[in-house]
This record gives sequence, structure tokens and C-alpha cells, in this order.
Amino acid sequence: MHQPVIGITANLVRDPQGRLRHEVKQTYLDAVVRTGGIPMMLPAIADSRAALLQRCDGVVITGGDDIDVRPFGAALHPQAQVMEPARQDAEFALLQALDAQPAVPVLGICLGMQLMGVHAGCPLIQHLHDLKPDADRHRFDHVHAVESAIGSGPVASWHHQALAESGPFDAIGWSDDGVLEAIRAPKRPFYVGVQWHPERTADHAMGDGVIAQLVDAAREHANSSAIR
Repeated sequence: MHQPVIGITANLVRDPQGRLRHEVKQTYLDAVVRTGGIPMMLPAIADSRAALLQRCDGVVITGGDDIDVRPFGAALHPQAQVMEPARQDAEFALLQALDAQPAVPVLGICLGMQLMGVHAGCPLIQHLHDLKPDADRHRFDHVHAVESAIGSGPVASWHHQALAESGPFDAIGWSDDGVLEAIRAPKRPFYVGVQWHPERTADHAMGDGVIAQLVDAAREHANSSAIR
């Protein structure tokens, strides 16, 4: 069977000397391999993202630090720890390129879901603790229950931000305490965001099962593109 190439967006971190390093956590790579895909790191270089997308059958937008909302006219929350500007530029460049190729399957994970939402105009809760005193249950890989249209069960989470509304997306998943946990674009074959970390979730349906849905959609996309 065809093994689809899954582009995985890289994080940008600084070493002790302050030099930037592109990295992808092994858990993402392992999950894609286990579910039948070939992982390919997408460096956080905005000008390269559209060209790199041409080599991908599907895309995973990974987790990471917070979105800098100031370019969108919002004040930055004191608890926000924003990602490196070059990564943010690269992620929004990728999302813009994906808008021009809506058939490419996409899975946004944690920050990835938030990026998809903010790109589409969804409001962002910058600090869940302002609304939920027990918001730490969504951090440190703590496990809580989620019910969604792509699966239901216990998930591992590590976030303090979330989308306040689904905007143009279908809201397809919620945590047991009411946090929006999954979105899907109604007019795309597979354009899904999940607030939890399936690559670190032990439950099969909510872990590898979610990654497998992306890989299967990417395989179908690759096959249909080959036929054309």
C-alpha cells in the first residue's frame, strides 16, 4: 500500500548559546510511522512552506508555545509565552498555502488547532485559568475525557489556551468540563484540529486512531492525485 508523506511542522527552540534549532519531537514521528505514513519535517521557514507543501500528502501542525495575538489587534495576556516569531510566520504561511490547496488533509494538534482557528478568525482564550480554577487538569499530560465525532475517550493534554468559539468550523468535540476540543472544516475532505495530544495519548481511539485518520486521508489524497 502507498505510504503517504506527512509533513510535520517543526518547532523553533534556542540552545544555551541562543542559537535557533528546528526540532520535531519523536512522539510525532513515531505516531506517523506506526499508522503507515512517512514523516517529513517542515522547517519553520515561511518562504519555504508553500514549496514544501507540494511534497506532502498530508500535514500535521504540531504543538508548541503560545500565539502572539498582538498582530491581530489583541492585547497579550501576562501568562502568555509566545513562540519564536519565525515559527509563527511559518505556520501562518503554511495555513495560507493550505487555503489554496483545500484537498490536502491536515491535522492540527493543540497549538496546531489554535493556529487553524485564529487563522480563520476564531477568538482565543489566552489563559484557561481565568475561566476555570481547575484548568491545570488540561496541562502536564493529565488525562481527562473527551467526546467527539472522531472518537471518544481519555486523552492526554498540555495546554493553557483554547479556542473560545469554533467560528467557520464545525465544533465536533468537547472535554468533560466544556472546553472545545475538536473542530472540522465542513467543506474540506479532512481539515481537523484537536486540542489534546494524540501522539501521547494511550487510548487507541483517541491516540493512534486519530493519527491514522489523517494518514488514511493522506493516502486517499495521494492516490486520487496520482490518478489525475
